[in-house]
Amino acid sequence: MPEKSGAEILIDTLIEQGVDTIFGYPGGAVLPIYDALFQQKKIKHVLVRHEAGAAHAAEGYARATGKPGVVLVTSGPGATNAVTGIADAFLDSIPLVVLTGQVATNLIGTDAFQEADTVGITRHCSKHNYLVKDPAELATVVREAFAIATKGRPGPVVIDIPKNVQVAKAATDVKRPTRSRFTYAGEADYAEINRAVELIANAKAPILYTGGGIINSGPAASEALRELAELTGAPVTSTLMGLGAYPASGDAWLGMLGMHGTYEANMAMNQCDVMVCLGARFDDRVTGRLDAFSPDSVKIHVDIDRSSMNKTVRVDLPIVADVGTAMRQMIDVWKGRKTKKQPLTEWWSRITGWRAVDCLSYPGSTQEIMPQYAIQRLFAATKDKAPIITTEVGQHQMWAAQHFHFDAPNKWLTSGGLGTMGYGLPAAIGAQMGHPDALVIDIAGEASIQMNIQEMATATQYRLPVKVFILNNEWMGMVRQWQELTYESRYSESYSDSLPDFVALAEAYGWKGIRCADPAKLDDAIAEMLAHDGPVMFDCRVHKTSNCFPMIPSGAAHTDMILHADQVSGTMDDEAKALV
Repeated sequence: MPEKSGAEILIDTLIEQGVDTIFGYPGGAVLPIYDALFQQKKIKHVLVRHEAGAAHAAEGYARATGKPGVVLVTSGPGATNAVTGIADAFLDSIPLVVLTGQVATNLIGTDAFQEADTVGITRHCSKHNYLVKDPAELATVVREAFAIATKGRPGPVVIDIPKNVQVAKAATDVKRPTRSRFTYAGEADYAEINRAVELIANAKAPILYTGGGIINSGPAASEALRELAELTGAPVTSTLMGLGAYPASGDAWLGMLGMHGTYEANMAMNQCDVMVCLGARFDDRVTGRLDAFSPDSVKIHVDIDRSSMNKTVRVDLPIVADVGTAMRQMIDVWKGRKTKKQPLTEWWSRITGWRAVDCLSYPGSTQEIMPQYAIQRLFAATKDKAPIITTEVGQHQMWAAQHFHFDAPNKWLTSGGLGTMGYGLPAAIGAQMGHPDALVIDIAGEASIQMNIQEMATATQYRLPVKVFILNNEWMGMVRQWQELTYESRYSESYSDSLPDFVALAEAYGWKGIRCADPAKLDDAIAEMLAHDGPVMFDCRVHKTSNCFPMIPSGAAHTDMILHADQVSGTMDDEAKALV
């Protein structure tokens, strides 16, 4: 029988799985794999500057392309540095296959150099993980890992490969059957679909509450959502992760739901009589106080993950199915019954009243750039270019969600469940690798961008024209906001002292640097950024103490929204309030 090394078998199987890009960083425990990579031409390797950057770049690639991202890191610190990205992908349901090196099998458990219990460390933040001790098992494990990562609710799968397994040889024509470790939901039970259609058809105040599961289900699911909204006449809201599944320009769009969602979305959720949750999981950022969450509605929950049912919110009709398939079934039943679209006149009249509150309004300024204004002008300049937007985490992330509008899926890449600072730049690099001709912009904060700022070198090396648009207010903005509202303006360690000169830093990395602090010059500066055919870092100096509203205080009900600073009582001093 012909034989190959474990490393060669691994690379061959990755090619078989359609892998074209790997994000990684070499080290002693993966050198045999890197040697095998060197001797092939079908897979491109992207050398990042930190293993966390590799995981986040793979996430960005996966979310922008719909294909699983692949990560390759060494043992010990290589694996532990990647853990944040693995946990991020786990919470946000991103398909990754993470290949980690490990010390030789005879050294496992001896505290060998760069040894870490990678399987133990990642057990609770991965969908599945493996320690491969036989090179003959590698091909089967890799095939199985890709199936697990991509089927059902997507997620990260870790394959830990000892160095001697990479070197040892095994027969290449041994066909071991791929084991089935998971069962995957697909089509919904038609009795449940019929019941759901009946409830929606008879509702006086329905709402479609959509999440990232629709985007994970594929483009057809987003198309089905648009058709379902049109057929039923129901308004549509979304979680942070679901933005773009329904077009923000659509008539039924209420905006984002939850802690920094719109007044109309949160009030409609609170007052609806039938709530249809499609591919979302009732995250605490959405529900607020559980006993006050949509208290009088009949609740339908469609999700591919059985464990999500009744986990947080008790529902009346759980439907375990692929959400795209289930929505298509609902559409077919609705049309088959020749159900007429309800006018829902009174319901939409109430929604119009809530919209009139204009909850996303903010104080204007001719002297300083307001952060909301910066996002609005960026959107106006790029909306016809179908940009892919990534973000870091913080106030800038919420302002981007509120004021940048998405009409298509896979255009909004952000860290939702884990809230990982430093996500945006490597994710933008991954997205740009997947879509070389796309406009990719990371909307960042001056604190968060520094978490993985070394990845600027990765963009330079691979000539990736990513743009970083920094809302620079010199504060860890969301931390400062919570300190202002909750801790009587005791700003403990939230001011970003000793900031770098971002323009000089950009030039040091071979990027173009732009700085703007004048609202009157902002449009021209953005146009200059977009005209440059290489990477750009834009230092947008914004009002320093703006807060992100609307806001539901932690643990409060949707009806307890703070819309503007003047509604905050007893939490801000007069000077701080005057600046907001």
